[in-house]
Amino acid sequence: MQDIKKMAKNARQAYKELSKLSTKQKNEILFEMAEKIDKDRAEILSANQIDLSYAKINGIKEIMIDRLSLNDERINSLIDSIRLLANSKDYIGEKISEVNLDNGLRIIQRRESFGVIGFIYESRPNVTVDVCSICLKNSAAVILKGGKDAINTNKAIVKLLNEACFIKNIFQLIELSDRAVIYDLLNLKDDIDLIIPRGGKGLIDFVRDNSKIPIIETGTGNCHIFVDESADVEEAIKIIVNAKVQRPSVCNAVESLVIHKGVAEKLLKKLSFALEKQNVEIRGCIRTQKMIGCILADEKDWKEEYLDLIISIMIVDDIGDAINHINNHSSKHSESILSKNKDNIERFFNEIDSAVVYSNASTRFTDGAEFGFGAEIGISTQKIHVRGPFSLRDLTTTKYIVYGNGQIRE
Repeated sequence: MQDIKKMAKNARQAYKELSKLSTKQKNEILFEMAEKIDKDRAEILSANQIDLSYAKINGIKEIMIDRLSLNDERINSLIDSIRLLANSKDYIGEKISEVNLDNGLRIIQRRESFGVIGFIYESRPNVTVDVCSICLKNSAAVILKGGKDAINTNKAIVKLLNEACFIKNIFQLIELSDRAVIYDLLNLKDDIDLIIPRGGKGLIDFVRDNSKIPIIETGTGNCHIFVDESADVEEAIKIIVNAKVQRPSVCNAVESLVIHKGVAEKLLKKLSFALEKQNVEIRGCIRTQKMIGCILADEKDWKEEYLDLIISIMIVDDIGDAINHINNHSSKHSESILSKNKDNIERFFNEIDSAVVYSNASTRFTDGAEFGFGAEIGISTQKIHVRGPFSLRDLTTTKYIVYGNGQIRE
């Protein structure tokens, strides 16, 4: 039986040891982690097959199994990601600003490690590697609570990563599946500095409602595309199909389509055929249903993160209605406007309240690696120090260093 409190104490000690390491030493560990993953990938793939077998027995959808699956190509990508981090800038200790006051005090703000992080997530064992690598580079110890569907894969990964480290307990995996364990973790405010939930709405809501530790949400992805009246129909179809079909089980896939009434009929006839060809189920408003005979959407559909081959469609009278609909139903992740009207594009950029806003592009690009940031913790949907792809530089806090020479306050 794992002792969660003891794990947190061990993580605190690991952080203290890790904070003493130089950038060169941390990078050497990262290269060794990459080597272990490469050399012993068969151990990971074998464990992953066990998880996949259980998933299939339990009737998990094929699309969701894709989130769970690892293969040589995905492991190669993880190895490349670790090595990229090893060759990346170390932000710990970076000077952000410096002020010299009239009284002689010299004040420097610099980046610091968060210390001990609790990371609670679902599926996607590749996330285990990304999170551990980023935390190591940022001198942070991490306690991981993954989903039970990936437990064997995560155990194999964490074992190998720890074998690459000469400091114990930098990476610890909670193997218990009881949600009460998460509640215990969320109450360890003396030893854990930050909680990061990554998963579905239910998980994130539970963490937000129960944590006594500060949290950074990596939110669900009810992403929208608005097709403006001036949009190029053929280009719009290509973008929408990509955003929905290319990998429907991830948070940056489009879930809801909003269409200007002026282009709706012309677009929908061709789009519905293209989506149905890809086995996408359409749930539309009354106007959409009348045009293409789809399933009638209900209020729940407008806020749903399907993570499946399903899309909701709403027809609106103008861009103002589109913006209102999106802001009222979005999870604040990623939204895109397809338009040739520059004024409408700028209005969309200015009035949509989401972490990432596009024009004439698929929402599938919302990703740390795609943005050139490297591995990511997730996509932050909060209005805090980081919003959008949450990568290496952003998993830091700050400290003020003040140099004096005898100053006292009058």
